[in-house]
Amino acid sequence: MGIPVLILGESGSGKTTSLRNFEPDEVSIFNVAGKPLPFKKKLPKLSTSDYEIIKSEMKKSPKKSFVIDDSQYLLAFALFDKAKETGYGKFTDMALDFKNLITFVIKQLPKDVVVYFLHHVEVTETGKIKAKTTGKMLDNQLTVEGLFSIVLMATTDGINHNFITQSDGYTTCKSPMEMLEMVMDNDLKLVDTKIRDYWELNNTKNEGEKQ
Repeated sequence: MGIPVLILGESGSGKTTSLRNFEPDEVSIFNVAGKPLPFKKKLPKLSTSDYEIIKSEMKKSPKKSFVIDDSQYLLAFALFDKAKETGYGKFTDMALDFKNLITFVIKQLPKDVVVYFLHHVEVTETGKIKAKTTGKMLDNQLTVEGLFSIVLMATTDGINHNFITQSDGYTTCKSPMEMLEMVMDNDLKLVDTKIRDYWELNNTKNEGEKQ
């Protein structure tokens, strides 16, 4: 049972920069849009928007941390690919593909694997900030954030970059009690460490040996 984590934020809010403190042997990045990383450290990345390739690579890799950057482009690129198709079937297919990727992480990856979905945001008519989606099925029938136990918001004032870890009523942020500070530096490696400490994921190997 893997752990999906949703990292929300506007373009330029520091989502990708938050990867800077990972070491190359700790993480693999699925670079959906094929963008260069915004820092000098070389981290392993694969440019693809193919769901099956992403799932296959996660399944066979020994690594425990993965990043999908930016995951909303999986939906956006599929929408453009299907732009000339008529009817609502294409929206159903896109919603299912995205939902199935999240449930793949939850149901088919080991419990000490954490997958970070870096995702853009949109503002609803009521002023709430949420994950950006395509079509109404993911919003009305599923609610993307409902599949995640941890939803963080990357924010910046132009100088400082932070993660918000709990909702103020206008975001969908959430995290388990006492896992993370309410506002913290946008350091995804630190978040990864705290998640593993909180749920004792570093003991997975030892538990398996005892059994």
